[in-house]
Amino acid sequence: MSLEFENEIMLEQFVEIFESGDVSRLKEFLDEQNISDVAKLIDEYPEYEQQIIENLSIQRAASTFKILDLPTQKRVMRDLPPSKIASLLNELPADDRTDFFEELPSSIVRELIKLLNPDERKVTLSLMGYPENSVGRLMTPDYVYVFENNTVAQVLDTIRRVGKNSETIDVIYVINEKGELLDDIRIREFILSDPQKKVADLMDERRVIALNAYDDQEKAYQAFKMNNRVALPVVSNSNKLLGIVTIDDVLWVASEEFSEDIQKIGGTEALDEPYLEIPFFKLIKKRIGWLIILFLSEMLTATAMAYFSDEIAKAVVLSIFVPLIMSSGGNSGSQASTLIIQAMAVGEVTVADWWRVIRREIFSGLTLGTILGVIGFLRIFVWHILMQHHIIGDLYGVHWMLIGFTVGFSLIGVVLWGTLSGSMLPIVLKKLGADPAVSSAPFVATLVDVTGLVIYFSVAFIFMQGVLL
Repeated sequence: MSLEFENEIMLEQFVEIFESGDVSRLKEFLDEQNISDVAKLIDEYPEYEQQIIENLSIQRAASTFKILDLPTQKRVMRDLPPSKIASLLNELPADDRTDFFEELPSSIVRELIKLLNPDERKVTLSLMGYPENSVGRLMTPDYVYVFENNTVAQVLDTIRRVGKNSETIDVIYVINEKGELLDDIRIREFILSDPQKKVADLMDERRVIALNAYDDQEKAYQAFKMNNRVALPVVSNSNKLLGIVTIDDVLWVASEEFSEDIQKIGGTEALDEPYLEIPFFKLIKKRIGWLIILFLSEMLTATAMAYFSDEIAKAVVLSIFVPLIMSSGGNSGSQASTLIIQAMAVGEVTVADWWRVIRREIFSGLTLGTILGVIGFLRIFVWHILMQHHIIGDLYGVHWMLIGFTVGFSLIGVVLWGTLSGSMLPIVLKKLGADPAVSSAPFVATLVDVTGLVIYFSVAFIFMQGVLL
C-alpha cells in the first residue's frame, strides 16, 4: 500500500470521526497517529485545527506545534483559549518557545510571557536576552550534568531522576563545583562501566567541543557538521555551562540560512516572513532597494554605449553582437558567484583560499570563453557560407573574418572577466565583514555588462583599426 494512499485513508477517517461528534473516538484516533500525521491533518483542515490541538494531550500538542510552519502556529495561538495557550507555551521546550517568540511583535510577546509560569518565564527571558541569531537563542537549559567526583552509579541515578525532562540524554556533561564545563561523555560509557568507577576516570584528555553563547548560529552549524554530534554544550565567556544546542535546532538554522542566501542571490533583501504572509508594501521595500541599485548601475551601460557611438556608427554590424557579448559575460559571472557563495556557505571555501579560487577560475574562464568564442566564430562563418550560396542576405560583408575574430576573442575576454569578478566578489565581501550572498547574480551580471562593452569595443578596435574603424 502506497504512502499516498495511506494518507488519503487517514484523512477520510478523520473527517468521518470528526463529523460524527464522538470526542472520545476523536481523541483515540489522534493518539494513534504520528506527530507528523497530526500536523498534516492541521495543514489539510485548517478549519479544524483548534479542535485537533484541544483534543491532544498537552505533550503531543506541544510536539505537533513545534513542527508547524509559522503562519499556522500564529493561527493556532490566535484561536485557542487562554488556558490552552498557557499550557501549550509552558510545555514547549525553551528553545522552541524562544524561536516562536522571535517571530512575533513585541506587544504580543509581552502578553504571552505573562502566561508562563515563573520558572519558564525566567528561562525564556534569559534566552531572549542573547543577541539575535546567536547560539544563546538556540540553547535549551534541559540537559543532564554530573560532577567529576560522582560514581557511575550516582550518574545513572541522576539520569533516572532528571533525564525525563531533558532534551537529550545521549551525552552527559561533566562540570566542577564552579559550574565550569570539564568534559562531555556519551551515556554508553556509563552503562558499560563498573558502577563504582569515578566519572573522573572516564574523562579523556581531549579538549571538549563547546559553543559560546554569543557565537553566530552559523558557527553552530559548522561545528555540528565537523563533529558528527546530536548535541553540543553552550558555555559563557568564563566557560560556565549554560545549556545545550541540539541537532534539530541547527538543522532549522541551516534551512533559514539557505532560504536567506537564495533570496539574496536573487537580488532582494532576505524576507523575515513567509512570502504569502509578508505585507505588500514591506515586500516592495525588500525588493526595490536592489532594483534601484541595479538600475543605476545599468545606466553605466548606456554611458559606455554612448562613448563608443562613433565606432558603432562606422561599423553598425558591431551592435548586432552587443546583447550576445553582455549576456555571455553576465551568465559566466552569475555562475561563478553562485558556486562560490554556495561553497562558502557550506565551508568548502574560505577567504584564505582566494588564490586557489582565482587560479582555478582563470583556467575555467579561458576554457569556457574559448568554447563560446569558437561557437561565435563558427556562427559568423556559417552565415557567410549561406550568404555565398544566396540562401540569406549579405550580413557581414567582405570583412566577415575580422568580425568573427572580434566576436571570438571578445567572448574569451568577457567570459574570463565574468568568472573572475563573480568568484572574487563574494570573497572580498567576506573579507570586509559583509554577507557574501549580497554579491547576487543580478549584481555581478550588471557589473560585467558595463566592463564587457569596454572589452568588446577595445578588441574591435585592435582587429578593425584602419579597416572599418
